[in-house]
Amino acid sequence: MAPHGLRLGINPLGWTNDVIAEFGNDTPVDTFIAEAAAAGYEGVEMGRKFPTDPGAVAKLLAAGNADLVSGWYSGRLAEISVEDELANVAQHAAVLSLNGARVMVYGETGAMPGDDPLNEPLSASPVMADADWAAYGQRLTAFAEALAREYGIQLAYHAHLMMVAESEAEIDRLMAETGDAVGLLFDTGHIVAGGGDLGRVLAHHGRRINHIHLKDIRRDVFADVRQRDASFNTGVRVGMFTVPGDGYIDYSPVIEFARSDAYTGWLVVEAEQDPGQAPSAEYADKAMHTVRSLFGE
Repeated sequence: MAPHGLRLGINPLGWTNDVIAEFGNDTPVDTFIAEAAAAGYEGVEMGRKFPTDPGAVAKLLAAGNADLVSGWYSGRLAEISVEDELANVAQHAAVLSLNGARVMVYGETGAMPGDDPLNEPLSASPVMADADWAAYGQRLTAFAEALAREYGIQLAYHAHLMMVAESEAEIDRLMAETGDAVGLLFDTGHIVAGGGDLGRVLAHHGRRINHIHLKDIRRDVFADVRQRDASFNTGVRVGMFTVPGDGYIDYSPVIEFARSDAYTGWLVVEAEQDPGQAPSAEYADKAMHTVRSLFGE
């Protein structure tokens, strides 16, 4: 456990990618959980190798002595109704709730470009029309309120490259158009990659942040991806993201925020990488040492 009662978790993307099928496709989910626990992580987020039955997830976690932190949900409230989204999310929300998770990571996959958006150029990131923001915010708020009421879990909205809220200005607009039930997932890598300033986002929206992903960026690799206007998946393949301590992000404002009374959630290491180039257990261990050193341990 990190200082101030914070808990350290990790996401399986360093073992098995949710989109790029060949990255870790042969790695069993129990291998991920065992190696995460061996590196000292107390909790895990869900990925595509996890079962979808709540009981099966409970057995998996118990066998690996890990808590469930959260799990990604591909939402489409930019395009569909709250009622339809609540029907779509029911199984996933039940798995999270019944296994002790208190936040659900929400990624807006509606309004993304093309048939294969993560293979589109980064410049094709969607821009929501000014006239559409208010209604979108209302739907998100109603959906988040229902999640809290029906499942006891909070929505953590993931600002993310190639999605509706990518830039700092879009994060500002999202927070302005939604109620307090909509929490903000603070992903260091995506915020910086989207051009945002970590300290400024923390200052403006700290009270809404209910989940933190610690991701790093390889400066030269990402600069080349941007310069070539390559796709998100191309960037992942060439290693634009990495774990804390292996890139250039300055985590000092995040650590200051996490040390304060303003944050009581998890710190989750997450980095989409090719496990063939960045061995999973090795990089999980590297991240653990980095995070602990950031806290002065």
